[in-house]
Amino acid sequence: MESAEIRRRWLSFFEERGHTVVPSASLIADDPTLLLVNAGMVPFKPYFLGETKPPAPRATSVQKCVRTPDIEEVGKTTRHGTFFQMCGNFSFGDYFKEGAIKYAWELLTSPQDKGGYGLEAEKLWITVYLDDDEAERIWREVVGVPAERIQRLGKKDNFWSMGVPGPCGPCSEINYDRGPEFGAEGGPAVNDERYVEIWNLVFMQYERGEGSGKEDFEIVGDLPSKNIDTGLGLERLAMILQGVQNMYETDTLRVVIDKATELTGVRYGDSHESDVSLRVVADHIRTSVMLIGDGVTPGNEGRGYVLRRIMRRAIRNMRLLGATGPVVSALVDVVIKTMGQQYPELETDRKRVETVALAEEARFLKTLNAGTNVLDGAVTEARSAGSTVLSGDKAFLLHDTWGFPIDLTLEMAAEQGLSVDEDGFRRLMKEQRERAKADAKAKKTGHADLSAYREVADSAGATEFTGYTRTDGESTVVGLLVDGVPSPAASEGDEVEVVLDRTPFYAEGGGQLADQGRIKLDTGAVIEVRDVQQPVPGVSVHKGSVQVGEVTVGASAHASIDVRRRRAIARAHSATHLTHQALRDALGPTAAQAGSENSPGRFRFDFGSPAAVPGTVLTDVEQKINEVLARELDVQAEVMSIDEAKKQGAIAEFGEKYGERVRVVTIGDFSKELCGGTHVHNTAQLGLVKLLGESSIGSGVRRIEALVGADAYNFLAKEHTVVAQLQELVKGRPEELPEKIATMLGKLKDAEKEIEKFRAEKVLQAAAGLAENAKDIHGTALVTGQVPDGTSADDLRKLVLDVRGRIQGDRPAVVALFTTANGRPLTVIATNEAARERGLKAGELVRAAAKTLGGGGGGKPDVAQGGGQNPDAVGDAIDAVERLVAETA
Repeated sequence: MESAEIRRRWLSFFEERGHTVVPSASLIADDPTLLLVNAGMVPFKPYFLGETKPPAPRATSVQKCVRTPDIEEVGKTTRHGTFFQMCGNFSFGDYFKEGAIKYAWELLTSPQDKGGYGLEAEKLWITVYLDDDEAERIWREVVGVPAERIQRLGKKDNFWSMGVPGPCGPCSEINYDRGPEFGAEGGPAVNDERYVEIWNLVFMQYERGEGSGKEDFEIVGDLPSKNIDTGLGLERLAMILQGVQNMYETDTLRVVIDKATELTGVRYGDSHESDVSLRVVADHIRTSVMLIGDGVTPGNEGRGYVLRRIMRRAIRNMRLLGATGPVVSALVDVVIKTMGQQYPELETDRKRVETVALAEEARFLKTLNAGTNVLDGAVTEARSAGSTVLSGDKAFLLHDTWGFPIDLTLEMAAEQGLSVDEDGFRRLMKEQRERAKADAKAKKTGHADLSAYREVADSAGATEFTGYTRTDGESTVVGLLVDGVPSPAASEGDEVEVVLDRTPFYAEGGGQLADQGRIKLDTGAVIEVRDVQQPVPGVSVHKGSVQVGEVTVGASAHASIDVRRRRAIARAHSATHLTHQALRDALGPTAAQAGSENSPGRFRFDFGSPAAVPGTVLTDVEQKINEVLARELDVQAEVMSIDEAKKQGAIAEFGEKYGERVRVVTIGDFSKELCGGTHVHNTAQLGLVKLLGESSIGSGVRRIEALVGADAYNFLAKEHTVVAQLQELVKGRPEELPEKIATMLGKLKDAEKEIEKFRAEKVLQAAAGLAENAKDIHGTALVTGQVPDGTSADDLRKLVLDVRGRIQGDRPAVVALFTTANGRPLTVIATNEAARERGLKAGELVRAAAKTLGGGGGGKPDVAQGGGQNPDAVGDAIDAVERLVAETA
């Protein structure tokens, strides 16, 4: 039975039994704690945690998953793989153990001509959790599995949780006996190679507490709603149904192995070493295709690194098998044809998948031979020195220059009997990141490898910038990238990066934001440009999307910028120069530029200063800037040698690298700076500059934010309106407003103190009555109740502690009070020493209450606080506390 048919039967079986079919989620996890989806239940996690209401009480899916912790074991064992499909059926408060068990048995053992998988019942062995008598009874009495084929295992093997406080429960696993050729008999408790697990049924019925690992945690209670989460490994079932020895020989992987043998001439089964390499290739290429299909692109961080690592492992193993040229195209083609039966979107998106994969292969092949020679030389050098360790700087060189992921270097070094100084490597990587300012670099380079831009620069030369004198112009498309990968063409809707031979678009640099606008091709195609960067010197990359038509390399184009935006940015940039000079005049040369951003109508300017700039100084600086505007000074730009610019006293701009010839921007007799940005022609064009204030952004660095032109006018107009409204309210002149408002605020603060004092006294008056009405729960005094809405957390805490203090010290006491503040329920719970000796801990009680309220909480054993989202559930939360006290006391 082919894998596609296994998948189809699974979904059909459960859909016929009232389950909603949920398509596989993307491998890119919608979960900040995960890089990639690594289990079938991950997309359903919010439902099990109670964060979101499930769309239906029953669901089923076949989820794509990727796991890479054991990547070195891929190919060496029969069951380790990076990509797998997890078939799951889920019940959210609907059927429970008996329903899940009966469904599993029916699907596995029903004849294939009746829609089942047709497994022999006598070959199925069952494991249950140690004390799960209910599951054992169902298997034995309801299903009819003989007692001798049911085994009990402990928490490590047959109890499931997410590893954190939350839902948990016992498991029951279905195992298939592959026969005596796979080892000794005795069931899965003895030999999990012979008795291979194919289906795990998780019975979520408890809530786990704090703890670590698979066994070190306590069960704190029952879940209000019992759930089912099951997972059947499609590849493992395929291995059994297709009668093969391991998962690599199943239909979706064996075809990749066959293609690899065709490309290399190495037969599968010739040797253990070559078999391992063939399995690595098959597994990793399939995983790569699935990752690229879901939008992952190769990179050096996060998901991109996972993809790059496995792709380069596959390519290197093909080299070890004897391949000499590109091989990825043929391998990817086989995977798409095979997996496309289950995921048709792979065929639809074939072009992009192939483009990304081939580009990564091309990048790696350029450096693989040279990098391997470097590694061999480093190994020889280490051995000659009597060392068994490859130095961190050699590993860094292989990574930084030759594109070898550290994991690949570790693997290749281990093959030659050497370890690697990983600490030294990671130290160098950290230093590089700090030097490169990775975040800014990532923004400039986008998703593409820099080599793609270098290739354009080598073939087409630098981009000619015409934007100092023109806002539009004719040009030719000389480079094109789609989703970060070089491409000869792009279609409507594609995200593209376009390189022109000449452009009026200013590329972000020197603190000035990039131009935006449009590129129209002679063919009628239109590209909306959102950003322009120079990832490599001299090459302007226009980033945007194709609005209409098809874009091709070599096409003639007309580029035009958003003129209104350009003018607004130019005003901001000129204002930055004026601000810089005015600050230096006021504070001295230590007020050197440390960064800037010039955007439409506003700018920010960072500068060195050991302390905050006094408000009076800022006022003087603002006045001086606006006086310069009124002088109507001309703004001129001139190209000269760097030495001549220094002689003229030009100030260098932050973060810029200068060649022998530089551009100097001069504003009358007031300012002279080295600058490649765009500016106004005369200071009068700025209209008005308004400094909004200054603040600290780091040790010794301050930041001024300001508005320019119409934005500054609009700000002042709004301020004038506010002042007029305040004048009307307080009946005073503008200059009297600060004193009058300060007086009013003082009176308001005094009144709030009196109100708070009265509220606290009123709350505490209830303490005696609450203590007198304590319930007796098995000898424990329990005080619960809801105090008036609006009671603050501090007042509620004081009341709880006061009530606890009124109960005799030798009597166990628990006080749990609730209130609602700002529409959200709040609880504080306290226990005395006698209660804690009985196992009653405030933190555990709060968690039980807060969970009912739809939130969380915690604290110490003697007093804890929590809250939630649902104020209507306070009564239920009180009941939950009382139940837990009764169970524990």
